Amino acid sequence: MAAFTADNAFSGFSVDDIDAAEEFYGTALGLDVERNAMGFLDLRLPSGGSILVYSKPNHTPASFTILNFPVADVDSAVDELIARGVQTKIYSDEEFPSDERGIVRGNGRGPDIAWFRDPAGNVLAVMQA
Repeated sequence: MAAFTADNAFSGFSVDDIDAAEEFYGTALGLDVERNAMGFLDLRLPSGGSILVYSKPNHTPASFTILNFPVADVDSAVDELIARGVQTKIYSDEEFPSDERGIVRGNGRGPDIAWFRDPAGNVLAVMQA
């Protein structure tokens, strides 16, 4: 019998304002968000996974994409995010050439993708599945 298993593994990341994160992830993104006994957030994903979001006073936004959302139609998903107040064009065209809505077209080299930030500055992405 193994003592170490990955059965209930989960990921986590920090934010600087737990209330702003709860509003963003719950309202703007429509995720199932629950505040746990420690005051952290549990993001429950429809696939059954979960993500812990914790407040950190000296938070520094991650320098990489912390959460990806595969979607069937990236154009429609970006339109919906923009309608919810999410800014999707966060990189200059010199870094990642994109259309006016921030969608970088893969053109056969990868998926169409648009990045956006949470209130703490962490980078997330919506991408064509």
